[in-house]
Amino acid sequence: MLPATGRLGVLTIGLGAVASTLIAGVELVKRGIAAPTGSLAMMDTIRLGKRTDDRSPLIRDFVPLAALEDIVFGAWDPFPDDAYVAAQRAGVLEAGKHLEVISEALRDIRPMKAAFDREYVKRIDADNTIGTINKRDMLNAIREDINRFKDEKKVDRLVMIWCASTEVFIEIGAAHLTLDAFEAAIDANDPTIAPSMLYAYAALLEGVPFANGAPNLCVDVPALRDFATHNGVAISGKDFKTGQTLIKTVLGPMLRARMLGLRGWYSTNILGNRDGEVLDDPDNFKTKEESKLGVLENILQPSQFPELYGDVYHKVRINYYPPRGDNKEGWDNIDLFGWLGYDMQLKVDFLCRDSILAAPLALDLVLFSDLAQRAGMGGIQEWLSFYYKSPQVAPGLHPEHDLFVQLTKLKNTLRWMMGEDQITHLGREYYQSG
Repeated sequence: MLPATGRLGVLTIGLGAVASTLIAGVELVKRGIAAPTGSLAMMDTIRLGKRTDDRSPLIRDFVPLAALEDIVFGAWDPFPDDAYVAAQRAGVLEAGKHLEVISEALRDIRPMKAAFDREYVKRIDADNTIGTINKRDMLNAIREDINRFKDEKKVDRLVMIWCASTEVFIEIGAAHLTLDAFEAAIDANDPTIAPSMLYAYAALLEGVPFANGAPNLCVDVPALRDFATHNGVAISGKDFKTGQTLIKTVLGPMLRARMLGLRGWYSTNILGNRDGEVLDDPDNFKTKEESKLGVLENILQPSQFPELYGDVYHKVRINYYPPRGDNKEGWDNIDLFGWLGYDMQLKVDFLCRDSILAAPLALDLVLFSDLAQRAGMGGIQEWLSFYYKSPQVAPGLHPEHDLFVQLTKLKNTLRWMMGEDQITHLGREYYQSG
């Protein structure tokens, strides 16, 4: 594995609530003003060997992660606001407590002009764009930005992460199946080639790991997936697992583990930030809906247990409500049944802060994507499924959604990287005589 020497450039697509909260948080942690709460990479430990060995180092001390002090941020955004103004507008962090003290560092991060086409995000109308919707020109402009940023900031490695809005729903088609078809579709300005795909392709062409934090059809199309695999570039996605879906990936496995039946699961969200405004458009909401709806089916396996999960009514709603800003409310009503078919209910009301939950996920994805790249692990990083609503997996596999299975997979991958034994939790060695 290559060492984490030199500077790591982090390019975010989008400089809104999530990205500005991520950047501000890293700058605060660098200065010892705040703790990286929510970051597995920064705060969690990893058990090595037997329980009796008492070996549980911090993950950041076990694997060679990039130091936060070596991270340099850059961004694209269709709005011209620097990271300080963007954070002020997002309203996630308290200005007096968390922004003024790092205002100089935030003001230094000014977004590059975005490769932006309003047809994919109709609720955003901004002018900090490259001024064309020609897809080949967009791709070339992104690549030029990547290389200019690398030269100007003197970074040794790069990671790119999508922190922008959800695009309209696109299904996989002929243009996405092979690289030749994908290239031809770019030149033909095919509408099934979204800006997110162009950012992902630009990253792959430049050898930059790419993480997709939105439910867009993006780096998961076959052409880009195969290109990443063949060229040894780490990719992962999609859609940060923050509020309501995080709850589902904990409660769903509980029902399945205890063989409790499910009649219906109704989920509604109230959200007032820019993401909520974008998702108020039905075309964009469908992309998010597909991401959210697939979780339960994969966890519960209705074809295998039809009497328990074969007739589940699953409904997801997202409601744009400006007064809430980034403070999202996720409400779930769960109708379940148990022994002899008797009905029960479970209700969850999660009043969460969307970007406060997403920012540490984004940081971990940056650090682990860079780690994977240095370890020579190109292609899909399924071990990072822990962070996503719709984990990207190899063709023919169903994704693992159980949060704790995902966590075990993540930590076992880190053990494997460093030549340590996998933890199976069998534990028979503690009870064998002799």
